Amino acid sequence: EVQLVESGGGLVQPGGSLRLSCAASGFIFGANVMNWVRQAPGKGLEWVSNIDSRGDRTTYTDSVKGRFTVSSESAKNAVYLQMDDLKPEDTAVYYCAAGQFAGQYTYWGQGAQVTVSS
Repeated sequence: EVQLVESGGGLVQPGGSLRLSCAASGFIFGANVMNWVRQAPGKGLEWVSNIDSRGDRTTYTDSVKGRFTVSSESAKNAVYLQMDDLKPEDTAVYYCAAGQFAGQYTYWGQGAQVTVSS
């Protein structure tokens, strides 16, 4: 059974930091592109970042460049999203999603709530 389990969400003040983790099981971690996708209240899904199957290449949506960092740890089948200088507009449910190719989201986690507010 494929499972993606996110953790590390919470409430943080503007300018603060959070680190999201995604633990994967049930599929070949190294054969998939791992993504972070978010959904703000009342809005649709927004792709945030991804990391390729070897952990060599990372990409980001423009609004988080320079503030968010995606990484992976193949030995633990885990992917992380370090979020710094958080802004209220980063408030959303953050999902970990995996697919064989960039732009493909075959597997999804349950989501982690991130709230940025003073």
